[in-house]
Amino acid sequence: MSITFRQAVAVGLEGLTCEAPDGAIVGVIGEESAGLHSLLRLAGGLDTPSSGEATASEPRRTLGPADALNLAPAGTLVLEHTLSRHDALVRARAVMGLERLRRDGATILLLSHEQDLLRQLSDEVWWMHQGRLMAHGDPREVLDAYNRHVAEQVRVWAAQVKQPLSPSMRRGDGRASILALETLDGQGRPAVVWRSGDEVAVRVRVRFKELVQDPVVGIMIRTRIGFEVFGTNTELEHVKLGPAMAGETLSVTFAFQCGLCAQEYTLTAASHDPNGVWHDWLEDAVAFSVTDVRYTAGVANLRARVGVERG
Repeated sequence: MSITFRQAVAVGLEGLTCEAPDGAIVGVIGEESAGLHSLLRLAGGLDTPSSGEATASEPRRTLGPADALNLAPAGTLVLEHTLSRHDALVRARAVMGLERLRRDGATILLLSHEQDLLRQLSDEVWWMHQGRLMAHGDPREVLDAYNRHVAEQVRVWAAQVKQPLSPSMRRGDGRASILALETLDGQGRPAVVWRSGDEVAVRVRVRFKELVQDPVVGIMIRTRIGFEVFGTNTELEHVKLGPAMAGETLSVTFAFQCGLCAQEYTLTAASHDPNGVWHDWLEDAVAFSVTDVRYTAGVANLRARVGVERG
C-alpha cells in the first residue's frame, strides 16, 4: 500500500488528493504552516482527517528534528527535518539506511528545507503552499518552481522595506550632498532585493550647495567582503551634468540588467569633479540582495547556454 490522500481535510489542509507509491522517497518542501505539519501527521498515522481519507502502509513511524534516527524496517516512514542536526557521517549512513528501506518497499516522506538533500534522495518532490499541493513530480522541476515562488515573495516583501543611508565612511569637501541612494526594480520601484536577469536600476539624488561646473556622479557595487563587482559614472557613460547651480538637486539613474549571482552586495555612491576631488562620497551606504531560481557560483551570472555534440 502506498501513502494515499483522497480529499483529506485537516487543520490547514484543504482537500488534499495525491499518492506516494511503495518504494519511493518523496521530498516535501514549503513554507512552515499548519497544513504542512498536518500532511506529515496524517501520513504518520498520528492524526485522522476531519473528512476524506488518509491511508498508509503499516507499520508507520514519524521522526522529528530531535528524535533518534531510527531506520528499522517500516511500511511508512515520515521524517520531519530529522537529518538537519546530524553530521556528515551520520547523514551518509542515513542515506544508505533510507535506500535499504526503499528497496524493501517502504514509502518515505522527507520534509526538509535543504534542497541539495531533496535532490539527492527524492524520487519526486511535493510542494505544499497554504494547505494545497502546488506542484509534484520531478525534483528539479518542482524545486525550480518553488524557488521562483520564493524569489517573487522575497521581492514583494522587500518592496516594503526602507533603505536608509548608513555608510561605513563618508568624506568630501561638502560642495554637494548625496540625499538618497536607492536600488530599484524594472518599474522604478524601490527594491532591496533584485532578481538575477531582471532589469534594475540605481538612483542617486544629489543636492549641490554651491556652483559646480562639471560634476560627476558614480556608483560602485561590491560583495559583502569588499570585492568590486561593477562601477560606472556619468563621465564614463558620456552624460554631462554641469553646470550644477547652488541649491539644485539632480536625480541620476543608472539602469541595467542584473547580471549578478545570488548573494548580498553593498552600494557606494559619490559626487566628484572630473579630476577625482570628492564633493560627497558614501562608502557601502546601502545593502541589497540578489536572488535567483538556481545556484550559480561566483559573482557574474553570465547565463551560459550549453551545447553538446557527440561523435
